[in-house]
Amino acid sequence: MEKIAEDRAGNGAGEGPTLAITIPLDAIVVAQPRSAGALVVRQATGGECLVDRISRSAALIAQSAHAAIGREEAFGRVFLFVPVALGTGAVLWFALPQTLPIVAPVFLFAVSSVFAVLSRFGSPMAHRIWSALALCAIGMLLADLETRRMQTVLLDTPVTTQVTGRVLRREAGATGEWRYLVRVEATAEPRIRRAPEEVVLMTRARHEPFALGEVLRGKARLSPPSGPALPGLDDFSFSGYFGGIGAVGYFLGAPTHVERSAVSGTGPWWEAAEQTLLIVRDGITQRIRRTVPGDAGGFAAAILTGDRRSMSAATTEALRLSGLAHITAISGLHMALAAGIFFVGLRKLLSLSPAIAQSWPIKKIAAMAALAAAFLYLMISGSQVSAIRAFLMTAIMLVAVLFDRPAISLRNLALAAIVILVVWPSQVLGASFQMSFAATAGLIAGYDGWRRRAARQSRYAPDFPGRRILSFLWNFAAGTFLTSLIGGLATAIFAVAHFHRLAPYGLVANLAAMPIISVVVMPAALAAMLLMPFGLDMPFLILAGEGLEIVIVIATTVASWSEGTSVGRLAAWFLPLASVGLLLLTLLHTRLRWIGAVILVVAIGLAILLPPEDTADLIVSEDGRLAGLPGPDGRTIATNRNKPSDFLFSQWQHALARPDHLGPLRSEDGAVAGTRAEGADRLSVEQIRTVREMMRRQFAASPSGRFLCTGKVWCIVRLSKGWRIATVEDPALLGAACDTADFVITPRRSPFGSCRSGANMIDAEVLRRTGATEFYLGNHDDRDIRQRTAYTTLDRPWQRHRLYDWRTDSFADGEPAAGANAAKVSDSGG
Repeated sequence: MEKIAEDRAGNGAGEGPTLAITIPLDAIVVAQPRSAGALVVRQATGGECLVDRISRSAALIAQSAHAAIGREEAFGRVFLFVPVALGTGAVLWFALPQTLPIVAPVFLFAVSSVFAVLSRFGSPMAHRIWSALALCAIGMLLADLETRRMQTVLLDTPVTTQVTGRVLRREAGATGEWRYLVRVEATAEPRIRRAPEEVVLMTRARHEPFALGEVLRGKARLSPPSGPALPGLDDFSFSGYFGGIGAVGYFLGAPTHVERSAVSGTGPWWEAAEQTLLIVRDGITQRIRRTVPGDAGGFAAAILTGDRRSMSAATTEALRLSGLAHITAISGLHMALAAGIFFVGLRKLLSLSPAIAQSWPIKKIAAMAALAAAFLYLMISGSQVSAIRAFLMTAIMLVAVLFDRPAISLRNLALAAIVILVVWPSQVLGASFQMSFAATAGLIAGYDGWRRRAARQSRYAPDFPGRRILSFLWNFAAGTFLTSLIGGLATAIFAVAHFHRLAPYGLVANLAAMPIISVVVMPAALAAMLLMPFGLDMPFLILAGEGLEIVIVIATTVASWSEGTSVGRLAAWFLPLASVGLLLLTLLHTRLRWIGAVILVVAIGLAILLPPEDTADLIVSEDGRLAGLPGPDGRTIATNRNKPSDFLFSQWQHALARPDHLGPLRSEDGAVAGTRAEGADRLSVEQIRTVREMMRRQFAASPSGRFLCTGKVWCIVRLSKGWRIATVEDPALLGAACDTADFVITPRRSPFGSCRSGANMIDAEVLRRTGATEFYLGNHDDRDIRQRTAYTTLDRPWQRHRLYDWRTDSFADGEPAAGANAAKVSDSGG
């Protein structure tokens, strides 16, 4: 065997050394088997052994990969994976079924740090792996610290009580309702021993709107933030815990004003400063809505002050179906447009004076002014986490200009991600965080490729009159198209994973709407904000409103083409796998990035080609009030409610990709048989016996797969497999239901816990521990039942409120409540 040449052929990214070898034919050795079972590897026409060829190819691939990784390090791309490792650690910590002792991540960090240091001068790959593990441990520690820092009190069970509290924020609805964020100062009738600190309350009753800082009082129905609508969906109690919202609800009637002296104390100075800022923000919102009426005014308020509840439901749905809903959220797009317009405009204005342009660094002056404008925008927007994230990304880019660094780079994006993950690691699980950074990373990577391509083409482009104008128009049109395309593709996997639907014509809507937002709406809105203190904002607000009216028309038109594509609930592996592919594709520079493209294609392909998971035969909501039966036609969900909760049922529809609702039939068979006599505390024995016989007759005569309801007292349904299901409102009828059904579902607590007949009792106490539950029903005779619950354990801080018992003032595991968590007397407990 003779070595002829060894040379590095080509300078392309990812190319390794090429090895040419000549092997004489007389040197070929054919391996003979030593026994009948031995493996025979032969080279039929000459050459080397097949095993050697595979080994040599593997060595060349490994060598090329090692060289590519070295080039990635030379380009500084390793730093980009620091927030990836931190975020991975945070995700792992939040996904654990039980809270680990803090010593666990500390130990992991210590061990991995030691090995990272020891391997620094040894194996480079081992050093990278141990360093990544150390960063993951830091991410877990940050997640643990944020959880300990929040300590949000979540209400344990729905309750009707009198709430007295101070208004922190308010938002006007499109139909006259008001939504208040209230800091609770007292509760009564019943008193909540461990009341949530902040609650969100809505009122539709006519009243004089309360100003920020005023104290109100009223009878309200409070409920804890809901858990997942189905197993595997988003847990709103998680976002409530880390958002500081302990309960949501509505006033029963109009709340009344309370004098400040009637309640205790005032807050510290920083709360007073924040309140002053929120009052200014609220005043700007109201001025925008007075100047620009209708949905356009609500749209303008959404993109300027973050008040997104002023638009009508129809317009909000049209924006969602057309793929334009992202415009209503203050994100990196709005912050970049506001800061960019201010930066470019001020720089052009200063350059009009040759003396100033030659004597002062006008680029840095414009960057500092744009940074101040972005900070002002952040303050006006209410300083929500999404707006803070957008400000950080914009601020880092503007600071880079001050230090003569590239303003748009993945390194700046990584710095912004690190800051957010250090302060709010829980944001890594939110759709807003994921979609924002995915879109930005995709756009920066795409912009980099576009810039290199344009630089190559400009060398050979012919010069002719009007070339600059045509080049500007082409770059604007192509840039708009690529921005919409890349942004849509980068966020699509997260939209599918979180919202289970896609806007099929989103690219068309964005191509039509985004030039209006960029050229008309945001410049006019920025001018209006600058001139508002002088009272000269009206013409610019009207101009911005006209532009938004056009955007609403575009959204309505595109939404009429399709109701959106529901893709259903995806497997748990899809989002992590697709995220890995997208990260490698956007963060790497060499040919290794195409590994990410392959992973992304494989994830999407598997999601399309693999058969969908089995649909449950019975679905029960976490409060027990709604039961659903996915129909065999693949389009319907039959429920026991004529008008199920839109918030809950819409999630069922999208997650199961079943758009149609099949309401219950109504029985005319003596609806009053199951009602109490006036003044009676319980049903008579004769009434219960009558109910039992009625249920048996209805099970025998009812159609399969559709609920049959008797008044508002009970509903029954019979499945084709022979299973019988009853939903019961009155606990007095549970015994009759147990005698006639296989499943008994009630939103109340069962007085006897379980059915003597062996039927499955699903009451409020069971559902508090399991959350929403899906049942897969097999052979009826074999009692083949398999269930999937939203919660398997309740050990995490945002779940433990489900274990609290107000009667014993403690948690179910024996831990004292340290102040209790629910009403002393609750209208839904016991």
